[in-house]
Amino acid sequence: MTDRRRNQEKELMEAAEDIRYLLGKGYPKNSTVRFVCNHHLLEEQQRSILSRNVLAPSIASSRRNKRLACNDLKGRHIVIDGYNVLITLESYLKDECMWKGDDGFIRDNRGVFNKHVNDETTYKAVDMMLTMLMTHEAGSITVLLDRQMSKSGELATFIRQRIDEGLLHGNVFTSGTVDYELKKATFDLIVATADSVIIDVVEHVVDIPACVLAAEESNKLYLHSLIPDNDHNTEGKREEW
Repeated sequence: MTDRRRNQEKELMEAAEDIRYLLGKGYPKNSTVRFVCNHHLLEEQQRSILSRNVLAPSIASSRRNKRLACNDLKGRHIVIDGYNVLITLESYLKDECMWKGDDGFIRDNRGVFNKHVNDETTYKAVDMMLTMLMTHEAGSITVLLDRQMSKSGELATFIRQRIDEGLLHGNVFTSGTVDYELKKATFDLIVATADSVIIDVVEHVVDIPACVLAAEESNKLYLHSLIPDNDHNTEGKREEW
């Protein structure tokens, strides 16, 4: 690791500690992140990482309590935030850095949602997602895709075909209000997402990328964490979920 890289990680850790402390005192998140990042002279990408992954301890604890283990999916119906899950899996397949937030959920830092284009990596991510769900014997699934995304209809058709070819029961829909649909999930449903706004509203959540990564034998995982005394920010370290 270069001195510059080491200094950047130290700056991020220090900023994360400051943000976490102030959020725990009840200060509003947006102004807290902006104030701390300005103080540490952080770049835009670093600000995004901190904003998405550093939380008030009470919020982090609440979200962790909603997070189900991968083995809890047997026989259950899963409602999947399609692009949220697939874009994160694409980041893994492309060897890009990923972050484990204070709440335990894995997030990418690509910022490509509105610019996303289906490619071979997308289709491979679909197969990884469905294989994980079959392995853990999910009862049935509903995949929701944002209709406004480029060629979401084509992706829905591909996922539907893969479901029909496999051992899963389920369907795929495009919607202009995916977040709203997910927030309406009833108590008996499990929502698959790492979207903070949705996690805070629903009862049960699963982190599909975390389940996929836990089963991977590859050591190419670039998973980082800003949690103090955490050794999971070592490149190539495999973590169990």
